[in-house]
Amino acid sequence: MRQIILDTETTGLDWRQDHRIIELAAVEIVDRRVTGRDLHVRIDPERDIDAGATEVHGMTRDDLAGEPRFADIAARFVEFARGAEWIIHNAPFDIGFLDAELERAGLAPCASLYARLTDTLLLARDAFPGKRNNLDALCERLGVSNAERTRHGALLDANLLAEVYLRMTRGQETLTIDIVDPAPKRRAAGGSRDDLSERAAVAVTVSDEETAAHRAYLEALARESKFGSVWLALEAEAP
Repeated sequence: MRQIILDTETTGLDWRQDHRIIELAAVEIVDRRVTGRDLHVRIDPERDIDAGATEVHGMTRDDLAGEPRFADIAARFVEFARGAEWIIHNAPFDIGFLDAELERAGLAPCASLYARLTDTLLLARDAFPGKRNNLDALCERLGVSNAERTRHGALLDANLLAEVYLRMTRGQETLTIDIVDPAPKRRAAGGSRDDLSERAAVAVTVSDEETAAHRAYLEALARESKFGSVWLALEAEAP
């Protein structure tokens, strides 16, 4: 299923008090790979921004002068997001704002657009009960670099959440080999056993980036497990 990671920045904390979205980002994932396609817009909220919100994301109303209104970008958002699984950290917050903006634009609510809604905050609370599960804490726990995150930003946060989500949901699929039915055997004339002479060995190379990501994941496992990581222990014992 096609997935999108969604994040918003807003003028304040409560859409019921007429606070508005000022930045929206959606990052696409297909087959558990970030595709490079995204939607990122800054939006004129048509109102002032609370000082507390500006401290979080660094944007003022003057910064957004001349940007489109939500109604101007609503069709682009709907086209990009429709039919995908939406993945959001603390989903009720963003969905509340998005529903309010879509209603103002005369459009149907989020539930009519997404195929499925996944809240990574709930996933994190299940995986790491009793621990801090904001985005910064999850990045540290799962080995995702957030060095550039000095302030909140919708596109940066969506990209970070994409990496966090992929690592947090990796599960057994990265630790076991899929069991598949064996391919039909080819038999030589006369019913002899398989002829392997025509089969070529395939060399698989691993990039430095993949190696670093794998090691970061093992280190994250070691931090979260009271038994540590078997792989890292074996590596330390190797001559």
